[in-house]
Amino acid sequence: MNKFLKWIIYALIAVAVLVLGYQFFTKTGVFEQRLSPPKTVAFKVDDLNLEVFYNRPSKRDREVFGALVPFNQVWRTGANEATTFETNQDLTVQGMYLPKGKYTIWTVPMEDTWKVMFNSKQYEWGVNEKMEPMWDPNFDVIEAEVPVKDLDKPVEQFTIAFDNSTDDLKMTMAWDDVKIEIPLNR
Repeated sequence: MNKFLKWIIYALIAVAVLVLGYQFFTKTGVFEQRLSPPKTVAFKVDDLNLEVFYNRPSKRDREVFGALVPFNQVWRTGANEATTFETNQDLTVQGMYLPKGKYTIWTVPMEDTWKVMFNSKQYEWGVNEKMEPMWDPNFDVIEAEVPVKDLDKPVEQFTIAFDNSTDDLKMTMAWDDVKIEIPLNR
């Protein structure tokens, strides 16, 4: 057999192994659309670079807070993999020091406020096999409590964004009829 045909056969075998490995490790098909698709949000101003990676669950006619996401319990803040936040500069959150680096974000939704934890441990997934958050409070760098804002119009898909419209930088989280704002200062 000539070398070119052998090379093509090896390449096809490698592609097949990669596709099957991807399906096995992500538990999704290559061509399947995830119910909670991944999203990366980046924010850049001057020399500050922020990035959040998270997965976006949808409301899909479900009651979200107090039901799907129970009140007063740690939530992985999205779906699937743990939500991550990365900053290239030191920040303060409600006067608390957050050194530059990469963190996982965990929240405790409550009716009037949310606790937001920036955790220094990197977790491969957001929950364990019992669907319990993998969050370890011993790695919390900051725990901030922010008020809940009621929205007039429901947000179908969980959304994390940055708002610097008034030179007062905030990271926002919105889903269903609720929104929170986490102040980020340099």
